[in-house]
Order: sequence, then structure tokens, then C-alpha cells
Amino acid sequence: MSPEEIAVLDANSAFYRAFARRDVRAMEALWAVGAPVACIHPGWDVLRGRDEVLESWRNILSGDAPAIRCGAASAHVAGDLAWVVCREHVPGAAPVAATNVFVREEGAWRMCHHHAGIVAEERDERPPGARA
Repeated sequence: MSPEEIAVLDANSAFYRAFARRDVRAMEALWAVGAPVACIHPGWDVLRGRDEVLESWRNILSGDAPAIRCGAASAHVAGDLAWVVCREHVPGAAPVAATNVFVREEGAWRMCHHHAGIVAEERDERPPGARA
């Protein structure tokens, strides 16, 4: 795994830590400022723009946000753009597949898109190349 992939996975982990801690400030700091942003929460319509996306996170994190654990994350880097595909595990709920897209801003990876949706059929969730 390259240093860039590790850095993207670190940014992805920070996203899930902010969610778990209901840390609105950390969540706001994770999202891109210069790049356009969008978000699709499971079952929601598309949210466009930093203001609309961050308002959704403020509402989610100030309410009864579910406990989410990220698993089977794999990072892909293409220049100043990167994405992570992963599973989101919510106790008692169907598994969710997620894509988190990051852009490099001022040397740091910032999220510019999050899309999560319920998985109809589960498969082995180990990323390619992972050891059993």
C-alpha cells in the first residue's frame, strides 16, 4: 500500500471517528472548502453544496445518530483525487456500502463526496489482496 493510500485511509478513518464521537467541528473540518461537495445518505436525495451537506451532518450528529463501524476499506488514488470504498456496519441494520471521495486541498485529503446505500446481497467484504 502506498503512502498516499494510507493517508486517504487515515482521512476516511477520521470521518468515521467524527461520526462516532458526534463531533460536528471535526466533521466540518473534514469536508472540502474549495472543491464542490455532495452527499447521499442512505434513503436520502442528493445534497449539493457545502452548506447543505454540513447542515445534514449537524442534524444527524445532534440527534440519535446510529453507531457505525467502517470495515473492508480500500483506497484508490488518482493524482489529487482519491476514493475509498467500504462497508458501514450498523448494529441491527442491513449492511451498507459506501464510497467516500477525497480531494487534496492545501496538502490534506478532504472529503468532497459521501454516498452510502443498503446492500441487497452481501459478499465477502475483504478488499482484493487482503489476507484472511
